[in-house]
Amino acid sequence: MKHVESYYAATAHCHQPWPQLTESVQCDVCIIGGGFTGLSSALFLTEAGYDVVLLEAAQIGYGASGRNGGQVVNSYSRDIDVIERRYGANIAKILGSMMFEGADIIRDRIDRYAIDCDYRPGGIFAALNARQMGHLRAQHALWESYGNSQLTLLDETAIQREVTSGRYVGGLLDQRGGHLHPLNLALGEAEAIRRHGGRIYEHSAATAVAYGSPHRVKTASGEVSAKFVVFAGNAYLAPQLEPRLSSKSMPCGSQIITTEPLSAELARSLLPTNRCVEDCNYLLDYFRLTADNRLLYGGGVIYGADEPQDIDALIRPKLLRTFPQLDGIAFSYRWSGNFLLTLSRMPQFGRLENNVYYMQGDSGHGVTCTHLAGKLIAETLRGDAERFDAFATIPHLPFPGGRRFKVPLTAIGAAWYALRDRLGV
Repeated sequence: MKHVESYYAATAHCHQPWPQLTESVQCDVCIIGGGFTGLSSALFLTEAGYDVVLLEAAQIGYGASGRNGGQVVNSYSRDIDVIERRYGANIAKILGSMMFEGADIIRDRIDRYAIDCDYRPGGIFAALNARQMGHLRAQHALWESYGNSQLTLLDETAIQREVTSGRYVGGLLDQRGGHLHPLNLALGEAEAIRRHGGRIYEHSAATAVAYGSPHRVKTASGEVSAKFVVFAGNAYLAPQLEPRLSSKSMPCGSQIITTEPLSAELARSLLPTNRCVEDCNYLLDYFRLTADNRLLYGGGVIYGADEPQDIDALIRPKLLRTFPQLDGIAFSYRWSGNFLLTLSRMPQFGRLENNVYYMQGDSGHGVTCTHLAGKLIAETLRGDAERFDAFATIPHLPFPGGRRFKVPLTAIGAAWYALRDRLGV
């Protein structure tokens, strides 16, 4: 399998390919999945001296890591006040101390390994009504209390200087967020792993795992023997490979387009300061400029990850509600990608067997959470599991309705929240 025909794939940097696994190999750690979770884990572990083999079923960054909106968004899909109410002050304190670490890790990787991925600082949460603006004021105070001093509340006048759209009543600018070319980030991290001696195999899907001492991970043409195994496939992990990981999560689809290249004048007239933006709706829209002055726009969720027949028909009305001045603009690329949703909207970390770990379900905050996850698994294998275990103690709940009804029931719930957003209540 090759990358989908996306803007990212069309503008990815050339690189030396990785081979397919065709033999039996041994290592300290076998990582299943070549997206950000697997890459971050492999890079932290190879930096620490571990012998790592990473297996990717398709190509590096094939899944969500190479298809997402490219936004570096801090915190989790549930903010820290919700975490404290649900799981207690101690868990909130530990997770709160890591709220902004994923983005810091990304910037460190870019700087340390000179990864060319078009990083630009600054992300905006945009409010469409007074209720959402009240939420952003509370978020501003909450995030400042956890150490983020790079936040600015935007009133209606201020957000007009950031986003030339009549939709928004205000917003919150986070200078510790930003946007980038995610596939080029993934490819740069893979090259850093190669530099540290890590072995990456593409087109080498794990077909079975035999737990033991050592664990044995089988592919169609080879086998990996390892002391440790890390499942990092998220929405693209084959359900039959480890059913315990698919029973309490749900793949969901999101769609993205990029326009034809815009003139520099037109591009800057839309987003004068070149920040990325996401709105505050439950089913949110997100957009930004690319390095070559295209508008990249995504939004909505398809629960169960069915492939839509007409992405243009889904996205164009959203884009034109935001930027009516782009009426008639042509789209050069359109694509879908899946992320993994959990009922709690919190990442699922944990252990399956002795020395077998998993990290999945970032629920829309994958760019930053995955990079944090890699650091935590490296800490855990080195004997310090406190931060990993703070996530692992969060209950992993099944979706209502079981395998048959979880998709329609979740969609009904989302429709209720979307109605509340439209009514501003």
